[in-house]
Amino acid sequence: MRAVVERYGTALAGLALIVFFLVFAPNFAAPANLINVVKDTCVLALLALGFGFALTAGELDLSFADVASFAAVMAGFLVQAGHGAAAGAAGAVTAGLALGLVNGAVVTRLNVPSLIATLGLAAVARGLAFWITQGVGFTGRWPTAFTGLARGTTLGVPNLALWLIGATTFAWVLLKWTKAGAHLAATGEAGEAARLAGVDTPRMRRLGLALSGAFAGLAALLLAANLSSAAPNMAGDFFLYAVAAVLLGMTMFEPGRPNVPGTVFAAFTLKALGNGMVLMGAPYYAQDVALGVIIVASVAVSGTILRKAAFRV
Repeated sequence: MRAVVERYGTALAGLALIVFFLVFAPNFAAPANLINVVKDTCVLALLALGFGFALTAGELDLSFADVASFAAVMAGFLVQAGHGAAAGAAGAVTAGLALGLVNGAVVTRLNVPSLIATLGLAAVARGLAFWITQGVGFTGRWPTAFTGLARGTTLGVPNLALWLIGATTFAWVLLKWTKAGAHLAATGEAGEAARLAGVDTPRMRRLGLALSGAFAGLAALLLAANLSSAAPNMAGDFFLYAVAAVLLGMTMFEPGRPNVPGTVFAAFTLKALGNGMVLMGAPYYAQDVALGVIIVASVAVSGTILRKAAFRV
């Protein structure tokens, strides 16, 4: 029973919270509202999965929200300049991946701790986004081929949900069924032992940070397509929620380590929590209080890898 509680206790508590809102929160159970919760979960889960990749490799990426904002601005710049939906989509993902690679190079080539390196890159990405937009976001008419990436449906299923399923499947297969995934986990959990065993740990650390950037770019693409706008700070509100999703996910399924099912379920739970509190009339600041409690409690329960990444020199 103790093992079951340690492995699934947080997930059961999250499920109980969702059931509570289904019963007591007005209109929470409405199909349209539940679809909106799933859609909102998509961008958050993508950012959290990317952060989880970096954390799995033992690195702390604090730049992903600003990288996502910059990637969205790149998509808006290309689309509004008339280069088409494909160029905008490619620009967003490429921008995110490029900045992730820069993070990896600074951390492994220059030996700058990821806590410092990613904070610096966050400032650079934010500055570039404001420089490109001059502080005014890209709005106006967007091609339906671009907005359809997030707003459309395929066989009756919202495209955002399909993106989430695809990204989750990719992350789970990579981490659980490939040699690269095993090496990523070994690098984060016992870097020196992994190095002595022949794992190219610097390469794995670069891979984790690059994947974090790429997922931030993909999240930015879908966020811009869903909102039909791109602003230099549009992903900033997702930062703490994405971190909380990863940390909360580390308390379930595979306690003490970042894991894909826990991260995605935690992202959905956090979005359901926010939605349910709003429907029940809770003040807006109550969400921030709840989020802070979740972050602190999650680190207290299973934050060993996070602490190791944060204080690595």
